[in-house]
Amino acid sequence: MRERELVSGAGNPGPAVQPDQPANPANPANPGNPATPATPANETIVRGALGTLRGSDLHGVHAGLGRRSMKRRLLVLLAIMGPGLIVMVGDNDAGGITTYAQAGQAYGTSLLWLFPVLLVVLYVAQEMVARLGSVTGVGHGRLIRERFGRFWAAFSVFDLFLLNFLTLVTEFIGVDLAMSYFGVSPYVSVPVAAGVMVAAVGSGELYRWERFMYLLIAVSLLVFPLMALAPVRIGPVVHGTFVPSVAGGLGSTSMIFIIGIVGTTIAPWQLFFQQGNVIDKRIGTRFTNYERADTFIGAVITSVTAAAVLIAAAFAFAGTRLAGSTTTNGLGLARGFQHFLGPAAGAIFALVLMEAALIGAATVTVSTSYALGDLFGLANSLNTRFKEAKGFYATYVGLVVLAAALVLVPHLPLGILNLAVQVLAGILLPSALGFLVLLCNDSELLGPWVNTPWVNTIATLIVALLLQLSLVLTIVTIFPSANVKLLVMATSIPVLVATVAVAILERSRQGRWRAGRELLERRREWLTPQDVLLTRPPMSRGRKAVLGVLRVYLVVAMVLTAISFTRIAH
Repeated sequence: MRERELVSGAGNPGPAVQPDQPANPANPANPGNPATPATPANETIVRGALGTLRGSDLHGVHAGLGRRSMKRRLLVLLAIMGPGLIVMVGDNDAGGITTYAQAGQAYGTSLLWLFPVLLVVLYVAQEMVARLGSVTGVGHGRLIRERFGRFWAAFSVFDLFLLNFLTLVTEFIGVDLAMSYFGVSPYVSVPVAAGVMVAAVGSGELYRWERFMYLLIAVSLLVFPLMALAPVRIGPVVHGTFVPSVAGGLGSTSMIFIIGIVGTTIAPWQLFFQQGNVIDKRIGTRFTNYERADTFIGAVITSVTAAAVLIAAAFAFAGTRLAGSTTTNGLGLARGFQHFLGPAAGAIFALVLMEAALIGAATVTVSTSYALGDLFGLANSLNTRFKEAKGFYATYVGLVVLAAALVLVPHLPLGILNLAVQVLAGILLPSALGFLVLLCNDSELLGPWVNTPWVNTIATLIVALLLQLSLVLTIVTIFPSANVKLLVMATSIPVLVATVAVAILERSRQGRWRAGRELLERRREWLTPQDVLLTRPPMSRGRKAVLGVLRVYLVVAMVLTAISFTRIAH
């Protein structure tokens, strides 16, 4: 019970003490300072799927300080691992696996260059939320609420709720399609999958839930045998990875696929999930570097497995009647793999699709429960029993049951719905990342843990590129005959200008950053003051203008995207 009492979350409006740093009577002025030996040697600090850390294991673990053997570092990493790896692999969900295969089917290996770029995007974005969680001990939704107001928190969480629910529907569609390949009725497969998801959180222990996620991650590695069954040629793979191009040229349909790949590789729900999961697991600042490693490993695995699915589809369908198609769903893809590569390939793709649907559904639903708990101040932890967090679990179960029931409704436009969810995620991503960057530059929240200049420069480039993609899609929607290649070249100019401007501004404050022990010592001693989360900073005119423009952008982009999908459907 002691372990649960130490968990700090958005529903626990106590002092902003690190969740892995219990009060230290030896240093009442700085109760969360990990530099003081406050933790009993036999007390469990972090319990993960692959190991447990106790007080006796914490010697020398201060934001990466201290000399430790490689074996000891590995044991600590195994215990910490989970939030970063699970959120990354969870984003390769049923919609993602289907979108990657569709992209390979339609455009061959020409879109592989997106994945090295997206690896960087994934790591930079998720490292920021992991740092926010470990330093503040507060959920992402609550930070938006306290620093920007209830309106923007409700706006962000409502967008997330809508997107996550639609995503959850696509996950159960994935379950239906995957098991239909084996001849299982959706009236059996979908309810059973829903029951498995509910049972996975029923123990009230985070590490047990993590173990189930690790089992699914192991199944996801079947994409490599699938790729091995395809007649892969190294030349096109290397060219597609390092030479940006689009087979057939840029157009409105290819832009939708590019945005869809971006949206399915990194989505707004990931920000809420990882920050909440870091807090739930009690990963404080002393473990920040280990969580960064966890996040990087997850980003690499996610990008490589996604590329493997695209490569397998590109070579499996090349030169066949299915090449160039953009309408095949997951079941059609599995049957296509079976027809062209053999029964083993079809079965592997169906199993990967099933695994992707389950891990995607689980992480997306937990993300929604975390976000709603942040917004309404409810307890939201996988380390609690149902009676201790009724709102958290009721939201989880309600979403699962409702989405599963909706999937059983006949004649849903499955293919269009799947791609629409990925594109909607890409549309909403700039706003989510915008709030993230603002929070990570909030010195009252993070102190010496705020973004470094290079992180701000890369984050600016990422947000600018996402806005560029949305702008190009908007123009092509209004003017279908527009030259997409020329549009991309023209809109690249403001992207470069904005990035260079931020880089120059960030360079001017480079002197504030002193690498080495001084900065590490400041980080060790930093605690987010409690009053920062009790008083909202004044909103400047510039910030109000930016947020207003962002709201208009979201509305216009979603309306025009709906128009574009209506054209595709017809």
